Amino acid sequence: MSLSLNGIGVSRGIAIGKVHLLERGEPDVVEQTLSRRAVEREVTRFEQAVATARQQLRDIRERIPASTSSDIAAFIDTHLLMLEDSALTTVPAEIIRNRRCNAEWALKLQRDALVRVFEEMDDPYLRTRKDDVGHVVNRIQRILLHADEGAPEELANLQGAVIVADDLTPADTALLQHQGMAAFVTEYGAALSHTAIMARSLRIPAVVGVHYARRYLRNGELVIVDGDAGVVIAEPDAATLAHYRKKQRRFRQYLARLQRLRHEPAITKDGVEISLQTNIELPEDVEAMRGIGAAGVGLYRTEFLFMNRTTLPDEEEQFEAYRAVVQEMDGQPVTIRTLDLGADKQTVEGELLPGPVNPALGLRAVRLCLRDPGLFRPQLRAILRAATFGPVRIMIPMLSNLQEIHTVKQLLTEVKAELEAAGIPHDPHVPLGGMVEVPAAAICAETFARHMDFLSIGTNDLIQYTLAIDRIDDEVNYLYDPLHPAVLKLINITLEAGRATGTPVSMCGEMAGDRRYTRLLLGLGLREFSMHPATLLEVKRVVRKSRISTLAHQAHEILRCKNTRESGEMLAALNKGLF
Repeated sequence: MSLSLNGIGVSRGIAIGKVHLLERGEPDVVEQTLSRRAVEREVTRFEQAVATARQQLRDIRERIPASTSSDIAAFIDTHLLMLEDSALTTVPAEIIRNRRCNAEWALKLQRDALVRVFEEMDDPYLRTRKDDVGHVVNRIQRILLHADEGAPEELANLQGAVIVADDLTPADTALLQHQGMAAFVTEYGAALSHTAIMARSLRIPAVVGVHYARRYLRNGELVIVDGDAGVVIAEPDAATLAHYRKKQRRFRQYLARLQRLRHEPAITKDGVEISLQTNIELPEDVEAMRGIGAAGVGLYRTEFLFMNRTTLPDEEEQFEAYRAVVQEMDGQPVTIRTLDLGADKQTVEGELLPGPVNPALGLRAVRLCLRDPGLFRPQLRAILRAATFGPVRIMIPMLSNLQEIHTVKQLLTEVKAELEAAGIPHDPHVPLGGMVEVPAAAICAETFARHMDFLSIGTNDLIQYTLAIDRIDDEVNYLYDPLHPAVLKLINITLEAGRATGTPVSMCGEMAGDRRYTRLLLGLGLREFSMHPATLLEVKRVVRKSRISTLAHQAHEILRCKNTRESGEMLAALNKGLF
């Protein structure tokens, strides 16, 4: 008898294969009190485990073929950087010394502290970075506990297997794919996690958030993984199996056709050119853009420079990170978003300073930057300097009132004067734009547009703030719906503000990279999209199959819908024959 399990489809495609259960959860650790004489030996044991973890990741990186997506190397490099950072090296060692506790427990305390920092971030993408902290800490703890049996690097004969696990690290995913994994199913995870992003880059069908998957699925049984629908079917009957084999063949043919679009322009049937750009998190991500026809970087997240460390990056470090991307883009535009983190800081003992009662609505992003110009000014200086190497735009997150724009402009004026007085090369004419991700910003978009060079709609936060839900909370994420009438109205208000003032408006949230919404957004007037590189060709395909002249009326009809059911039905009609 077949069994269906539901989760979150994070990577499209159909896989049919036999289950391989990966039984490796979070290590169980207990606190042990050490004698004073044993403390330094424990610190040495900890340092040796960190060194072993580094070597494991380097070995995995070397085993991955050079032809594989550059995202993979970048994600593994992120974990390697975390293993070099004082937050996971110096701080745990100090905890061992101060508490006279075992290394496993010190790591647990530090992991819990870091996870709390990430959980208090409003940006759902950044919040999922807590998973990276957990992955790295778990790796070190397993080494300390000699509990690495069954690790992915020790497995073989995985050709065509469907891996079922509690969770997977990016390194696990890369290695398992290299060893022949056809798909994976995890009990935990989110659509914005590094593992999910990697699955999309590798085009591995994946479903996450399948609660109790390891309880219901057995080693060796046949399963179907539908990464589109977020469904896992165990022991399918003959008719179901035949149906999904047919879907699988069609999807492979579809992917082959997509590859032919890599060097084709993003132009509609009636000749309207659409700018399709990509979002990046690390300088290494630029490699993933090559060969897909991206028109530039529409969102360069800069938070990686500030995360998992106990000291702030100086101007030179930031300048080098921005310059590297601008030079690599070779004349294509790069939009750099200024810091979008909250105010919580970590002390050398690994404890946290008191945070805001509601950090999602507290001191973060532009509010933090304006409260602490010593944090903001070096970043602005670094961006202006990097702009001498190619076209750059500055984008300010979480704007909610006009005074913030005026203050940012005043700071920019002062920073430019400082650079000019010091004779430091910089571009004084870098365009300044703002993100529309707070409902107040959308409602006041026309006012904002008159004071900025461009606007960019950040749909991830805009939807969350508008609907008052947390999209990575399993209990309420079903309410997260880009087709909610209020969300569509705010998007339309922003696009109309751009037209009224002659201000370019782009979109850099997940909605921009979801092919289901491409025609709707084109009809509403969006002409600049920024997305993950893995989704760009799918959006390009829809653009090239669309005619702007016929979309506007249908898109505005969807704006009149009273609920998401109506708008969903009309969207399906708008997309008829596309998918």
